[in-house]
Amino acid sequence: MNLSIILANASMSGLDYFYTVISMLAGTGAFLFGCKVLSDGIESLANSKLKSVFNKAAKSKLANMGMGAFVTSIIQSSAATTVMVVGFVNAGIMSLYQATAIIMGANIGTTITAQIVALQSFDIVKIAMSLTIVGVFMNMLAKSDRMKTVGNTLAGLGMIFLGLEFMSDAMKVFRSSPVITDLLQKINNPFLLLFLGAAITALVQSSSAVTSIIISMAGAGLVIGSGGNSVLYVVLGTNIGTCITAMLSAVGASKNARRAATIHLMFNVFGSLLFMIVLLCIPKFNELTFMKWFAYPTTQIAMFHTVFNVVCTALFLPMTKVFVKLSTLIVKDVEEQKATATYIDRRFLKTPAVAVEQAGKEVRAIADMCMGAMKKAFEGFLAVDEKISVEIDDTLLVAEDKSKRVVEYLIELSGMSISQKDEKIIASLHSQIGDALRIGEIAENLCKYTRSTKKHGLVFGNEVKEDLKKMFGEIESLYVEAIKALEEKSLIAVKRADRIEENIDAYRKRLVDAHIKRLNDGICNPSNSAVFINLVGNLERAADHLTFIAHSVESYDII
Repeated sequence: MNLSIILANASMSGLDYFYTVISMLAGTGAFLFGCKVLSDGIESLANSKLKSVFNKAAKSKLANMGMGAFVTSIIQSSAATTVMVVGFVNAGIMSLYQATAIIMGANIGTTITAQIVALQSFDIVKIAMSLTIVGVFMNMLAKSDRMKTVGNTLAGLGMIFLGLEFMSDAMKVFRSSPVITDLLQKINNPFLLLFLGAAITALVQSSSAVTSIIISMAGAGLVIGSGGNSVLYVVLGTNIGTCITAMLSAVGASKNARRAATIHLMFNVFGSLLFMIVLLCIPKFNELTFMKWFAYPTTQIAMFHTVFNVVCTALFLPMTKVFVKLSTLIVKDVEEQKATATYIDRRFLKTPAVAVEQAGKEVRAIADMCMGAMKKAFEGFLAVDEKISVEIDDTLLVAEDKSKRVVEYLIELSGMSISQKDEKIIASLHSQIGDALRIGEIAENLCKYTRSTKKHGLVFGNEVKEDLKKMFGEIESLYVEAIKALEEKSLIAVKRADRIEENIDAYRKRLVDAHIKRLNDGICNPSNSAVFINLVGNLERAADHLTFIAHSVESYDII
């Protein structure tokens, strides 16, 4: 049924109301879907930038605040950013002080959605809606993945305005209904309006969505309460309700992660209460400020939402230590078991670009453990210390457990909507895990050679040990270059790794040839052969796996 026909009728039937509600829900669905597509598109386009931002949590409060605002403006959800921050704090790679400033910045970044919605009051809506078809054709006809992503982003932006148009039309129908308008105008109690904003947002888990609906209502001429400050109370409530997402994500997390979620709640509650007092003390606050400064009700609400978050951040940013202290008083220190995983966290899955980066860090942590185990095993062999094998076994068990967790994480990540570049990185991470675990197996082999050496009373001369140390020193240099290749996406480091690997191959040949010469000269005991040749061969195998790790960066599309 055409909404303009409904508007022309003085009275509305129950079926009319039904169609109007369906239209409003359809508009809301299109709006939310458009936000998701737009967010995914921008995130994909800013993929590398998003990774580098979260890799550089700074000591400066302003820098961290800017980080929070930037990331949230991309993913258009302060709750999502806070959930990621909770994940970083839970993983122990971000301090509470850094997290506090980022959370405050996130509240500024989330206001961009309301500003976009407020544009419906201007004559650009029809043009903006046409971006949907433009974006769809770009996605269908473009050959490059980047242009397809740009098309999706434009289509998402167009869907936002298309949804807003449907919502606005439905709101205009409700405006013509005395029943609806009377019901809205009867809700005058400021605390009830605050509660409604918080409750609906907690249910929807998106303050941006609820604020957008409020702005659409204002654009259609629907007045909440008696006008004036009434609608502002609802907006304040949405800022409290959005905290539910972060609070839920912190359930079962570390104490610092729960503290980060608590800080998010305190920031929004304290800010809302502060503005609540101002609005209660100045009943004509909206009329004296935003209604005077801006012509459209939609812009007035969007600007209040922005000013609220900017003012609260300006007031509370210098007080980050106070917020951290309060959070430690609320969430007490308790004995908690250290988590096996260091970097990965399911909270990051909502932002695949960050999740892929964190998975890469976790894989490198596994490689560090396996390389460390091999170094201890080698030192144990030289010292004929078989007791070291217990510590090595424990380390490798942890590494194996980590690898299982990462593989499961990568599989789940692969099933999400990710870029082709990230798909290649994930495939590369799988191979890196395999190569790292092979190095762990070589560490176990070295422990076996140590036990065999002690059991049979084998003796290796100082000259042999010095040669082995030099060979292992080359392996350590190779590992440094392999990790540098991954972290810096450096093909130059890959070439250096290849040269070192060639040196290690030459070392193996020299060591084996020298051993055979010692056997022929009667200097070396023949019973040493099996252990020595296998040992040198295993060290060369370790170098091969390290080279494979270095070369895996070639699939990262860095050329």
